[in-house]
Amino acid sequence: MESSNQADWVARSLRSVWHPCTQMQHHETIPLIPVSHGRGAWLYDTDGKRYLDAISSWWVNLFGHANPRINAALKDQLDKLEHAMLAGFTHEPVITLSERLAALTGHVLGHCFYASDGASAVEIALKMSFHSWRNRGFEEKREFVCLKGSYHGETIGALAVTDVQIFRDAYGPLLQSVHVVESPDARKAEAGESAADVARRAAASLEKLFLERADKIAAIIIEPLVQCATGMAMHDPVYLSEVRALCDRYKVHMIADEIAVGCGRSGTFFACEQAGIWPDFLCLSKGISGGYLPLSLVMTRDDIYAAFYDSETARGFLHSHSYTGNPLACRAALATLDIFEQDNVLQQNLIKAAEINTVLMPLAQHARVKHFRQRGMIWAFDAQTDDPTFSRRFFSCALEHELLLRPIGRSVYLMPPYILDEEEIAGLGQRLLTVFNEVMAA
Repeated sequence: MESSNQADWVARSLRSVWHPCTQMQHHETIPLIPVSHGRGAWLYDTDGKRYLDAISSWWVNLFGHANPRINAALKDQLDKLEHAMLAGFTHEPVITLSERLAALTGHVLGHCFYASDGASAVEIALKMSFHSWRNRGFEEKREFVCLKGSYHGETIGALAVTDVQIFRDAYGPLLQSVHVVESPDARKAEAGESAADVARRAAASLEKLFLERADKIAAIIIEPLVQCATGMAMHDPVYLSEVRALCDRYKVHMIADEIAVGCGRSGTFFACEQAGIWPDFLCLSKGISGGYLPLSLVMTRDDIYAAFYDSETARGFLHSHSYTGNPLACRAALATLDIFEQDNVLQQNLIKAAEINTVLMPLAQHARVKHFRQRGMIWAFDAQTDDPTFSRRFFSCALEHELLLRPIGRSVYLMPPYILDEEEIAGLGQRLLTVFNEVMAA
């Protein structure tokens, strides 16, 4: 930027930048925050005000901004190879990353196909499922199943398996018709029901669909354990084991969208581990590069890879991206995996999660809070309000208290980076309670 003046940055951005998930007119009353730099868990604006990044900048920044170990890895890679096409070429970072990720699945998912963003990974998994069935002679298996309230991205294929009304209203005519089945959202528990009961009830409704349409269905796509963009709807792991068994029984692929819930966010590196199962396709993005560079990938099994292995080009998987397997992004991902191993992150997160639960107890017991819930390093609760402006007012108030938080409707959630210290955890709890009380009192 040529100018450090905050008002100038905002004016220039509003003239030239079309911001995502934003009604631009709202910025007439809600100012943009011009970010100057980041350090650790904090973002700083051009006036020097800081904001605790309690949502990891849209769930990607696992180990803080300007992390010195990831920075060092990228600086080293810059002097070697910044990019090379992956068609007909390969390089060490993409090979090593693929090997290390496969090892984390016990080599059940031993093949990685790369892209740049989560929606593209979903597109790849959908196409790969359909195409693999076709290559095996099951050409009628071309239908897909998603859960109520599901979100899997905003490209055309990903939107088709996204059950968010505002998107369907806007883009429905462009989308393939899909089957939408009951969500195992534990908040739907009836009197006397447990989260596991809700999960089994949802699985039973899925089996009814499979009984009728399995010969036409290619795959079901699920966000394991937490449906994030629908308001952090959490479900019991038994749902995943039930779906895995149904997919095996009725010969339907299982796609696990771990774009948001993978990379330790749910408590294990892969969310599916908590159910003791592996899907046929597993989508990763967001945190895999530590929040540094766009990177996504789809992991899959030997038998699916084998369905494409042939002398005929038309039987190969027909998909590509210019930046597939970008060496810099892969190197950032390798540095991220190094931190997981060297710092024993999954075990340390158990300790941090317990500390955060303690400081959030006043909110969990708040009279105007419903469904306080937690899974790994994700927390959420629902505000008892009918105010349609709640999320925008909460966002603005949080900024005034040095917090970056973006509620989804009435659902307030936290997805903090994994590096918070005790002082930051205590401050997060205190500030969040203050913000909630101020917004609810207004």
